[in-house]
Parts: sequence; structure tokens; C-alpha cells
Amino acid sequence: MAAHLYVRDLKVSTEFFTMKLGFTIDFVYGDPPFYGQVSRDNARLALRLIEEPVFAGDIREREDLLSASITLGSADEIKQLFLACQAADVAFHQSLRNEPWQAKTFIVKDPDANLILFAAPAN
Repeated sequence: MAAHLYVRDLKVSTEFFTMKLGFTIDFVYGDPPFYGQVSRDNARLALRLIEEPVFAGDIREREDLLSASITLGSADEIKQLFLACQAADVAFHQSLRNEPWQAKTFIVKDPDANLILFAAPAN
């Protein structure tokens, strides 16, 4: 199963996920393209082109409304991904931090302001 993200430009979104976050393109569909899927390890994200705003204003950022959550296997893996995202100049909604429930997390913001959480065990 894949989380669905609504995007304004499928090409910009697939480039962001592949070039900045290390995903691969599984497929792009339509003429012109309006739907696609990217994946990284066991995580899959479906990208759906939509030309109208899905959310009003900045509610996603104000309310921390996540569009997807991706779990990594270890604290080292999430740290390495966080550092790779920093090096790729990815926009962060939340930097890498330790959570009270024994997890490490960070949240990135894609070009359409979708918030994607990455999480892993703290140890």
C-alpha cells in the first residue's frame, strides 16, 4: 500500500523524491502524466496531480498534518538519511530529534508542502 500525496507538478515531485530523498520511480502514468509512484526500500508514495489546493492556507504546517510516515530500521539509518537530506538542501519541518516514545524522527516538506515523517528506533 502507498500513501497518496497530492502534487501540483508531477515532474517536480518525482525529481524531488528521487534526487533529494533517494527514492526511485516505479511508474508514471497518463498522457500528459497525472499519476505516479516512487519507492525507497519498503516505502511507497503515490503522487497524484491535482491543480486546486487540497488544504486551506497553512493548516498543514500549523497543525503538523502528516501526509506520509516512513519507518526506518535503525537509529544509524535515520541519522544517515537526515544528514543526506541536509546535504541535499531539503526543507525540514522538524529537525532530527529524540521522541519520548523511544524513537528518532524528522519531518521533511516536499515542494507542495506535504509533510513526510521519517522515524526509527532511538537505539
